[in-house]
Amino acid sequence: MPSKNADVPPPLPEPLRVAVADSHTHLDMQSGTVEEGLAKAASVGVTTVVQVGCDVRGSRWAAETAAAHESVHATVALHPNEAPRIVLGDPDGWSRQGAREPGGDAALDEALAEIDRLAALPHVLGVGETGLDHFRTGPEGMAAQERSFRAHIEIAKRHGKTLVIHDREAHDDVLRVLKEEGAPERTVFHCYSGDADMARICAEHGYFMSFAGNVTFKNAQGLRDALAVAPLDLVLVETDAPFL
Repeated sequence: MPSKNADVPPPLPEPLRVAVADSHTHLDMQSGTVEEGLAKAASVGVTTVVQVGCDVRGSRWAAETAAAHESVHATVALHPNEAPRIVLGDPDGWSRQGAREPGGDAALDEALAEIDRLAALPHVLGVGETGLDHFRTGPEGMAAQERSFRAHIEIAKRHGKTLVIHDREAHDDVLRVLKEEGAPERTVFHCYSGDADMARICAEHGYFMSFAGNVTFKNAQGLRDALAVAPLDLVLVETDAPFL
C-alpha cells in the first residue's frame, strides 16, 4: 500500500519515450543535491531543466548552477511578489529570506540592477519569473509589482533573452503591459493558467504556453480546453518542482 507520508516522495515513473526538457523548476527548493535531482530527472527522460530565479540570491544561484551543469539553463528575476516586498518591507518574513525592512524604490532599483547584470551572462537564457500576481499581492503592492515587470521586459529585450512570465489571476493586466511595452521575441507563460480564449491571443502573438501537472486536475477542464487550441509549436511542459 502506498505511503501516505507527505515527506516521502512517490516512486519514480517509467522513463519517457522521448527526451523532455522541464521548462521551469526550482532545484534550490528541493531536497537532496543538484546532482541527485538531475540524475533522477535523467533516469526518467528529463534531460534538460530550466532553473528559475525568484529573487537576487536565487538568481545568483541559478546562474552559478547553470554554469556548473551542462543540462541546466538559468533564468533570473525578481518574482512578482518579491518586488513589493523589497519596496514595502516584509515584517512577517513571508518569503524564505525572512523579515526585512522597507527599502523603497531605491532598493528595488538596486535589485533590478543585479538582475540586469546576471541577465547578461551567456549561460543565463531567460529573464523570469516576472509578471503580475493579484492573488498574493494586495492593492498596496501593485505599483511596485508592475514597475518591476516593465523593467524585466526591458532587460529581456536589451539582452535578447526569453521572458518567463508568472501570471496569477492577472491575465488582462499582464497582456496589457506586454502590449504597452512590446514583448520580447520569445515570451513564455509559465504554468499557463488562462482559458482557451487567452490561449488564442497568446498564439496570435507567438507567446509560448508552458503547462504543468495541474492540467490533469479534475477541476482543470479550462486548462485542457486551452491546451487543445494551443499550437503544438508553442507548447512547453514543466514541473514547477517542487510545487506541481
